[in-house]
Amino acid sequence: MSESTALYDIPGPRTRRRHRTYGLVSTALIAALIGWLLYLLFDTGQFTAVKWDPFTYQGIQDLLLRGLANTLKAFGYAAVLSLALGAVLACGRLSAHRPVRWLATVLVEFFRAMPVLVMIFFIFVALKVQALPALVAGLTLYNGSVLAEVFRTGVHAVERGQGEAAYALGMRKTQVMTYVLVPQAVRAMLPTIISQLVVALKDTSLGYLITYEEFLHAGKLIASNLDYDLPFIPVVMVISPIYIGMCMLLSWFAHWLAGRQRHNPRTEAVGAAPAAPGTLLPGGQ
Repeated sequence: MSESTALYDIPGPRTRRRHRTYGLVSTALIAALIGWLLYLLFDTGQFTAVKWDPFTYQGIQDLLLRGLANTLKAFGYAAVLSLALGAVLACGRLSAHRPVRWLATVLVEFFRAMPVLVMIFFIFVALKVQALPALVAGLTLYNGSVLAEVFRTGVHAVERGQGEAAYALGMRKTQVMTYVLVPQAVRAMLPTIISQLVVALKDTSLGYLITYEEFLHAGKLIASNLDYDLPFIPVVMVISPIYIGMCMLLSWFAHWLAGRQRHNPRTEAVGAAPAAPGTLLPGGQ
């Protein structure tokens, strides 16, 4: 007989055998899918030397490195400005003044609803802004408005009694937000913030549509080269792992930062010393 817990029943021998069967069948199907994809790649000549020769040339390598540097530059600007804009708009949404709150709400909802590509094209074509500022501005407006909602929701998620206790101690609203609510909210918001920054990193690839020489633009130039038999699949196989690696690096940074916060002396609980025998309270006899 299977034992039970408060959450679920521990599977018995028959159920465990069934689960092992499901696992083996799923593994076989995934292996068959991978094998089929590899067969298609070999059958269409995607691993021929002529398609991979471009990556052995110094000029192609420099082109890819320059595109990667431009991608990181655009992401760095967009990330910093998005966090700043999100903080400003979140303060507006949390303001006690109704006109400020309404204005911030309109801006947040408008930029969240607008497609990123439309904003980038509008800034680049209508306002005649250079490619890098247009890309950064579009990413900042969209991601900043999303982060504003993340910040506002995180502050509201903090237990209400925390703010009430701070107000009872005579703190002003700015002090309550700075020293009580925001430090507690940041730990809860951190995974969502990093996820949104990953979105900003991937959206930098939209820069190739406005001729910004970022990583995807460099790959597009290589993939459309007739001299190397249009190496589209090899370019994808080179560029995709780098994008995935950068996103995983951001996730690792989020886990590292969360660990640092957990071990921060300012956020750790302080134990109270036990009362010694014979200790009297003030006014005691």
